Amino acid sequence: MSTPVPERRIAEHSNVDAAMFREHILPAARPAVLRGLVAHWPAVQAGLKSSEALADHIRGFDNGAPVRFTEGAPSIQGRFFYNEDLSGVNFEQREGTVGSVLDRLLTLQDEAAPPAVAMQSTPEPQALPGFARANPSPLLGEDVFPRLWIGNAATVHTHHDLNDNIACAVAGRRRFILFPPDQTRNLYIGPFERTPAGPPVSMASVVEPDLDRHPRFTEAWAAAEVADLEPGDALFIPYMWWHHVQSLDRFSVLVNYWWNEAEAPTAPMGALIHAMLAVRDLPPSQREAWRAMFEAFVFAADDPPGAHLPEDRRGVQGRLSPAAVAQMRQILARTLAG
Repeated sequence: MSTPVPERRIAEHSNVDAAMFREHILPAARPAVLRGLVAHWPAVQAGLKSSEALADHIRGFDNGAPVRFTEGAPSIQGRFFYNEDLSGVNFEQREGTVGSVLDRLLTLQDEAAPPAVAMQSTPEPQALPGFARANPSPLLGEDVFPRLWIGNAATVHTHHDLNDNIACAVAGRRRFILFPPDQTRNLYIGPFERTPAGPPVSMASVVEPDLDRHPRFTEAWAAAEVADLEPGDALFIPYMWWHHVQSLDRFSVLVNYWWNEAEAPTAPMGALIHAMLAVRDLPPSQREAWRAMFEAFVFAADDPPGAHLPEDRRGVQGRLSPAAVAQMRQILARTLAG
């Protein structure tokens, strides 16, 4: 069965350089297709020759470090997800090297119904040192290292990342279907405690939507945007945009870059979990009172909460200095300790 395709296409840009990205695309915080961004990479050029040529190029950087990869039976049709009762997943985690994963994929290319195989999010410095120097990012500095995703025709269910993301198609076609963060409720997010791979995922299938079980998914679908990437193309996925990723070919390689524009590392997911614990099940009137507090002290942008106080008396209502952050952590630690 073919995957439904949203009507809305993600905006496309060509000849994007670092200045254009930093000054226009990144501040807009909207998805953007960057056509031909990495078409000049030796890895892309090798892939255009053959899967074997690209595998040889990648092997040239393989240091033999152990890497994790996933493998699922042909019956899952490339869809890495939960099992039927959500007690586990429908695939197995295995260990090998980048070279052994490449060998496995090349062997499977001609099978009519191969198992789904995917090496996901492998850090370049860990397993393929030197790949980034040979295939450098045109938009980001060397402090943002790439990760490699190598597999066959497989699907990663709708999820989001707590980072900005540039995904570069090296070999094989990829389809990305994106949903804005405000569609979270309509995506029917699965368990936080156990996930197929990292962040929580949507339980609503993009491939075979079940609108009896997930009726609000129609609202999410109306807001969805799609992009089809060819080798050499890239996609900017803004912070926390939900994305469903489908590899369409038997040998597929993608390189991505995650980074965060926040001034300092924070833990918003921890704050969400704590709010679920502390606020969600309060009586309705109390919950609404806390909604007002969050609006005033967390989400107010035009009117900073401490603007009416002298600057040296704003404390946690002002700009967060290292001392203020330390004080807030002490308060939070005492609160969590009960």
